[in-house]
Amino acid sequence: MPEFTIEKHKIWVLDDDHAVLQSLRFLLETHGFKVRTFGAAVTLLTSIDPDDVDCLVIDYKLPHMDGLDVAARLRQRNVAAPIVLITGYPNRHMGEKAAAAGIDSVLFKPHLEESLVTRVREAISRRYPSD
Repeated sequence: MPEFTIEKHKIWVLDDDHAVLQSLRFLLETHGFKVRTFGAAVTLLTSIDPDDVDCLVIDYKLPHMDGLDVAARLRQRNVAAPIVLITGYPNRHMGEKAAAAGIDSVLFKPHLEESLVTRVREAISRRYPSD
């Protein structure tokens, strides 16, 4: 059975809080992922190349559009990479809304360090079962 390799997997992270963005970059890079960060949804949406991303980590609360809107727009553009939504705003309907927007997983801040790495690995494993 092939070993799970994360060296080649590219994670794009979207969060408008610079400190959170840098923290997530550090966390994911520490675990061997290649990380590209974005501080604005429009920047991510205009930069997206479906073949250049293996998983997206998107914050829910963003200026101008929320993470659900970003995910829906990515799915409309046929971006198949798994999306992990992170939020500090728990809502009992968030899971349903996230699924409708094409989001694979929802994690709640502030305690998401190891959970995030696990969810990203699981999402990539589902998309690339041979890795």
